[in-house]
Amino acid sequence: MSDQNKDEQLDKYAEKVRRAKVVRKIVLICVAIIFLIFISAVTFSYLYIKSAMGPVDAESTEIVNVEIPIGSSSTSIGRILEEEGVIKNGTFFRYYVRYKNESGFQAGKYELTKAMNLDEIIDELKEGLMMQEADLMFTIPEGLWLENTARLIAKNTDHTEEEIMETLSNEEYLEELIERYSVLTEDILTDGIRHPLEGYLFPARYDFVDEDVSIETIIEAMIERTDKIVAKYMSYYPDHPYTVHETLTLASIIEREAQKDQDRYTISGVLYNRLDRNMRLQVDPTVAYAIGEHLYMTSFADLRVDSPYNTYMYAGIPIGPVANPGEASIKAAFEPAETEYIYFYARYGGDVLYTVTYEEHNQNVQKYRHEWQEARQSEENKEDEEE
Repeated sequence: MSDQNKDEQLDKYAEKVRRAKVVRKIVLICVAIIFLIFISAVTFSYLYIKSAMGPVDAESTEIVNVEIPIGSSSTSIGRILEEEGVIKNGTFFRYYVRYKNESGFQAGKYELTKAMNLDEIIDELKEGLMMQEADLMFTIPEGLWLENTARLIAKNTDHTEEEIMETLSNEEYLEELIERYSVLTEDILTDGIRHPLEGYLFPARYDFVDEDVSIETIIEAMIERTDKIVAKYMSYYPDHPYTVHETLTLASIIEREAQKDQDRYTISGVLYNRLDRNMRLQVDPTVAYAIGEHLYMTSFADLRVDSPYNTYMYAGIPIGPVANPGEASIKAAFEPAETEYIYFYARYGGDVLYTVTYEEHNQNVQKYRHEWQEARQSEENKEDEEE
């Protein structure tokens, strides 16, 4: 090998060594930067949490009178405490009590101070209270459409149905709710959804101290209930195959189809079987919701209504819930029964007949359809007599 070739190889080797040093230097710098960012983020998070948990003003001796209405959610309580200036961040309060699994907050009037830390305030809200009698109480039954829920709230409060429906469809307010509640996602704003919060206003009894409770407080108390229940079952079934929105949609169908608790799980199993086989769900409550009218019976003309809710026309889970389901139906939607049934037929009176083949199902339809026809005729005769 000539001296020139040797010199060229030495130069190439030296260049490789130089480049390797540069690469190592860049890598070390990047690692150092990432480490500094990580340390800064951890430090910032620690300081933020420490600050949020600490008192607003450790030197303050001022007494702050705070009133927590009956039925207030942790979100509502956090907002009240922040507005009264006794905590720094209402949203942090909500996540903190969820992280600590705190519950048992009771309504009433409290004397708090800005010198109290978050844990002290939580203890006070749980223990330092004299219960107040509710001035406003109402119950929302399972399975109602959102319009009917709004009508029932209006009947029991000073708010009009129009005001309630306007609040329930206010996009800016809905976006705010999505940010605050994990149960709510952008799915509720999908084009074609009739009512974004359909299926999310939990049916239950609600008590409020103040008769003048705001529409927002009522709505958020209902969503808070749904949020807690769904979170519970999501923690039980982290590998659940459907989204929360899809599961609540299935729960709403189960709620409208099943009159007896034992049927909820079997109907859920039938729905899952049909979805697994890429079959259309073909359930009547979705047709009624698509039409916007409660139906005694579903006609062939009804089945042809073009709507993303119509499970006779479109395959898969509908675009959204078709009623507000209770916990029993939500639980059934998470826990479908293992069954071979593909079809079911609900007789008038509540009995449900399950079959494997369409032929068997059709026989049940032909045999018992007259029960619904007679019930509808009886209802029409009753209405004529009242007129």
